Amino acid sequence: MTDAYLLPIRTAALLFPVLALLMFVPTAIVLYRRHGVMTRWRVLSLYGGVYCALTAFCMTIVPLPKSSVNVCKAFPTFAEPQLTPGVAFSDIWKEAHHRVTLDALILHNSAFWQTVFNLILLLPLGALVRIHFRRGLSAATAAGCAGSLFFELTQYSGLWGLYECPYRLFAVDDLIVNTAGAALGWVVAGPLVRVLPALDALDDRALAVGRVPIGRRLVALLVDVTGVQLLIGVVAGISAVVPEAGAVLWVPPAVFALWFVVIPWRTGATPGKHLLLLRLATAEGGRPSLAQFALRAVVLSPPLVVIGGAAPSAAVAGLTVGPVLVDRSGSPTNTSALLEMTGVMGYRAVSYVLTTSTGIVLLFLLAGCLTLIGAYARAVCRHPSGLGPHETLSGVQNHARTHTRARTRPDTPGSPDAPDMAPPAAAEDAHTSR
Repeated sequence: MTDAYLLPIRTAALLFPVLALLMFVPTAIVLYRRHGVMTRWRVLSLYGGVYCALTAFCMTIVPLPKSSVNVCKAFPTFAEPQLTPGVAFSDIWKEAHHRVTLDALILHNSAFWQTVFNLILLLPLGALVRIHFRRGLSAATAAGCAGSLFFELTQYSGLWGLYECPYRLFAVDDLIVNTAGAALGWVVAGPLVRVLPALDALDDRALAVGRVPIGRRLVALLVDVTGVQLLIGVVAGISAVVPEAGAVLWVPPAVFALWFVVIPWRTGATPGKHLLLLRLATAEGGRPSLAQFALRAVVLSPPLVVIGGAAPSAAVAGLTVGPVLVDRSGSPTNTSALLEMTGVMGYRAVSYVLTTSTGIVLLFLLAGCLTLIGAYARAVCRHPSGLGPHETLSGVQNHARTHTRARTRPDTPGSPDAPDMAPPAAAEDAHTSR
C-alpha cells in the first residue's frame, strides 16, 4: 500500500519544477498587478498550494495503466459511478471481518486508511483558503467540494477521454470525505492564522520602501523581449513573402526602435510596462524626450540582443538534441517507465552538450549571456536607488501605477503614484525613495 502512495508523490515532485517554471511569469504578472509586489511569503504560500494540488491530482490518477492494458476489460466494475453514501464505512466493517478491535478496525484495515488519506487529500486546500486568501469556512468547503468533484470526474471520464473507460472508481463517499477534509483543514489552520502575519501586511511593508521592485521591472522586460521576438518573426515572415519588401535585415532594428522608443514615447511605457502597471518618466515624473528614450534603448540593447539571440539558438539546439534523447523503448503511459526514461534523457542531454560542437557553442552562448546579465544586475544592486545603467544615463525611470488591490489612491500619501504629485522642492526626495 505504501508504494501506491509513494509513486504519485514522486511523480508530483518530478512534474512540479516544470509546472512552476511555466507558471512563474503569469503568476508574477498577476501578483504585481494585484498587489504591487511579489513577496517571498506570498509566493511560497501560493506555490505550496500548487504543489499540494498537483500531488493530490497525481494521487487520483497515478499509476497510469500501461498502453497494452484494455481498461474496459480490466476494470469493468468502474464503468458505473458509486452514488450510495456510506459505502466506505461498510467497506471498513467488512475489511475488519466484523471484529471490533484496534488491529482489525484501524491498524491493519486498508479501507480505513484509504478513507483517512481521502480526508487528508484536500486538507491543505482548506488551510490555503484560510491562510492565503483569508476566506471563511463556507469558501473552504466550496473549494474542497469543487476540487473533489474535478478529481472524481477526471477518474470517471477516463482521464478526460485519454482512456476509453475509467480505471478508477467515481465514489460519492470520496467526494464527501474530501470536502470534509478541506473544511477540517480550514479549522486546523486557525492557530497558524493567529501566529503568521497577514500577507497584505507584508505587502504594505515591502511597498513602504517606495522604489519599484526589481522583479517587477525584470518581468516587464521579459514580456517586452518576448513581444519583440514574436513581432520580429511576424514582420520578417511577411517581408520574406512579399517580393517588394526587400531584405529582412532592417526588421530587427526597426521593431526594436518601435517597441522601445516610439511606443513608450507616445504612450508613456512599453507594452510590457503597461502590462505590469508601470510607466516611464523622468525623476520628477515628467515626460521624457524622444532622445532620452533613444539613449535608454541604445544602452539597454546589448543585454537584450544577447538574450534575443540566445533564445533562437537554444530552440535550434533543442531541435538538434531532441531526436538523440528519444527513448522509443519506454511506454508513454507507464508512470514508472516515464520516471526512468526522464533520468536517462537527462544523462543523455548532459552527455550531448558536453561532447558535441553544438552543445559547446550553446554553453559558451549561455555563459556570455549570463555574464552580461550578471554585470547589469550587479550595477543595479550597487546603485543606491536600484537603477540600471540605461536609467541613470538616460534619466528615464520606472514609476509604479496604482495596483488593483491598493488600499490607497494616487492622490493620497503612501500611494505608489504619490511621488509623481510631489512638489518641486520634494522631487529629489521622491526620486531617491524609488
